[in-house]
Amino acid sequence: MKVGILQCDSVLIEYQAEFADYPHMLMQMFAAVTNELEYQVYNVVDNEYPGNLNECDVYITTGSKVSVYDNLAWIDVLKQFICDLDRNQKKLVGICFGHQLVADALNGKTQASAKGWGVGLSKNKITMKKNWMLPSLDALRIIVSHKDQVLELPTGAELLATSEFCPHFMYQMGKHIMCVQGHPEFSFDYSATLMTHRRKLLGESVYQAGINSLQLKSDARVFAQWIVQFFKN
Repeated sequence: MKVGILQCDSVLIEYQAEFADYPHMLMQMFAAVTNELEYQVYNVVDNEYPGNLNECDVYITTGSKVSVYDNLAWIDVLKQFICDLDRNQKKLVGICFGHQLVADALNGKTQASAKGWGVGLSKNKITMKKNWMLPSLDALRIIVSHKDQVLELPTGAELLATSEFCPHFMYQMGKHIMCVQGHPEFSFDYSATLMTHRRKLLGESVYQAGINSLQLKSDARVFAQWIVQFFKN
């Protein structure tokens, strides 16, 4: 199976020697659970796209430091590509920024949250279980890093996971789109580094709570299995 990685941002250059870039993080995440995948990276910020939708079997987005409502031409192009994937029912997984952009592209709504930044390890209640969500969990704990949220789901979307902080944490559309606010590809070390980099922006209480949350257990490996099983389903 060939996975098209839609790269929407890059790791800051000073951290790439230690953590590599976002596509590599996704590849490492998948490598922990399967060796059956091939990859093609498209830097959509530079308007790199497949020649046709069938160039890859499935697609996944990275996160991004920008917001989906920023006035950037490449975001509008990516929205159109998402609409094309949806019309053709090509499998797509949206991660963080991608989760928000899919909602925005398909008649949902994304805005900056009045609740502020979500960082560190986030616990979310599973509200609906699908056949690809095995092993089964009642709650999903994965790393987050966001100040925007999906405020309204796209028409027809099914809510899969929620929390008080982020009500629309994970959703599915049809059998071909699944989106999550979290970052299953982030390591604890990278999450801590990013929080430290943004410490003043986050504020001390948010920063300390985020750092402390990294003492808990993550379900990132299980979620990686879920993505692979969603792709195959």
